[in-house]
Amino acid sequence: MIVAERKPLEAILKMMAPYRKVLVVGCGTCVSVCLAGGAREVAVLGSQVRMARRRADDPLEVLEATVHRQCDREFLLPLAAQVEAADAVFSMGCGTGVQLLAETFPHRRVFPLLDTKFMGVTLQPGWWAERCRGCGECILDRTGGICPITRCSKGLLNGPCGGYRDGKCEVDPTVDCGWLLIFQRLKELDTLESLREILGPKDWSLAAVGPPRRVLREDVRINVEEGPV
Repeated sequence: MIVAERKPLEAILKMMAPYRKVLVVGCGTCVSVCLAGGAREVAVLGSQVRMARRRADDPLEVLEATVHRQCDREFLLPLAAQVEAADAVFSMGCGTGVQLLAETFPHRRVFPLLDTKFMGVTLQPGWWAERCRGCGECILDRTGGICPITRCSKGLLNGPCGGYRDGKCEVDPTVDCGWLLIFQRLKELDTLESLREILGPKDWSLAAVGPPRRVLREDVRINVEEGPV
């Protein structure tokens, strides 16, 4: 899932300062799971903002809404009346949700209330860890299901650096060495022989560099070939 954190209240109040009526939109999927932007977080933020503005003798009307997914336009369109009634829109979705809200309602300013962090997993309630950077060329089949791009602080592809100590990363001694984890996993699977295969240089043109990436299914290509990017 996409993991995000809410911006500091001071920063949020600064963004909302010019307005008298705003719409705060939450998202019911990823950021809801990581307790950053679901219906509960929308309600809490709404109360905090109202109280802060009331104490400053500058009341603010806060409309609240939470959609199932901010990354799908079909869930955003029902917000049209609320968007029209507000001076500005504030998204508690990830960066993708913020942008799609802005594209869907171009006549309103849309502001981000969260900082999008990474794609990760839940370790324990309230604790999330990065597991994928969307590099565009997955090699988990060769590394026992452990990603060296994210689990190795240096993103090495063919074994550990010379700096790890006692199974820990030299960049951050609180982090397990990603390549030691890979070695242990492959040993458990009795597939250590696969480490003899040398991985070539990473093709970073498939990752988050260059133009925006797209995924287009071949069976729908005819219908969207000339559509928007």
